Amino acid sequence: MKQKKQLIKGNHAIGKAAIEAGCNFYAGYPITPQNELTEYMAKHMRLNKRPFVQAESEVSAINMVFGAGAGDARAMTSSSSPGVSLKQEGISYIAGAELPCVIVNMVRGGPGLGNIAGAQSDYFQSTRGGGHGDYRLIVFGPNSVQELYDFTMKAFDYADKYRMPVMILGDGYLGQMMESYIPHKYEPIKNLPKKKWALTGCKGRKKNIVKTLYLTPENALEEHNLKLNEKYKKIQKEIQMYEKANADDGEIIVVSYGTASRVVKNVIEFFNKNSKKKIGMFRPISLWPFPATALRNLKCKKFLVVEMSMGQMIEDVKLALFGKKDVTVNLIKRPGGMIPTEDEIKDKIEKMIG
Repeated sequence: MKQKKQLIKGNHAIGKAAIEAGCNFYAGYPITPQNELTEYMAKHMRLNKRPFVQAESEVSAINMVFGAGAGDARAMTSSSSPGVSLKQEGISYIAGAELPCVIVNMVRGGPGLGNIAGAQSDYFQSTRGGGHGDYRLIVFGPNSVQELYDFTMKAFDYADKYRMPVMILGDGYLGQMMESYIPHKYEPIKNLPKKKWALTGCKGRKKNIVKTLYLTPENALEEHNLKLNEKYKKIQKEIQMYEKANADDGEIIVVSYGTASRVVKNVIEFFNKNSKKKIGMFRPISLWPFPATALRNLKCKKFLVVEMSMGQMIEDVKLALFGKKDVTVNLIKRPGGMIPTEDEIKDKIEKMIG
């Protein structure tokens, strides 16, 4: 039976998807603009007889997730920018220990305490690791309530498949937005590996050890980093998610993600109805791994990057296009919780056409 559309808030959609995907441990600490997610989990984890912990701090919450993930739980935490900054040491430990978990960051304006409006200024922190050491997170950048729901489900599977943290990088606007979505049955990735490494009690088997301390650099820690790097290279080949429209033959390609891409989509539709010039859109969905190959393979020579930051994703765009002749990359930047307007994007495209 086909499911009907329902109205739901973005933060609640994440919580609903997490429950349905089997999240059986949540630890968090309140911070705007993601508090509705913690509120949802507080109620529904209890109704499903699963552990919910409002920790005494963000630092405590991420370390509780470390412990739960080590013990075979589908563990999750959520926060917003300053709170995620506090979690960075714990995230590095989780990545180093190769433990699965899901981390939600509903980004707000920064730096510092900033404000509670949605922003995209945590792109560097999320896609470059954020904490200490050589590690990566799989990062998804949804642009709708439907995608918040869908990719939260996917996040738990990818975390288990690759034994690593997966981040949902949303923003305050998506979290607070109410729009329709279509609920669906959770269908896990086929052949997910069994967690033979988990700390579930060693009766009848050799004991498992979860650690991040390797005191011998020449034959221990370097080997561990090389092993992690091989996994990351494998992921870069297997995960390349993006959306494109009129991108194969567009004279200008606008690159954006998340909330900004919704504004861009309206502009693209306007130009393709009212102009002889064909304007295309390229929207990265997997922010790490960044879909560099697909972007590089586009024939276009003019690109416009639109971001709700001072310009962070533009570096990945330039890296993807590096070496292509006669390519220009322009930027529209709106930091501090501001959203790019349709008019300023239209004006910039007109100047690039002219």
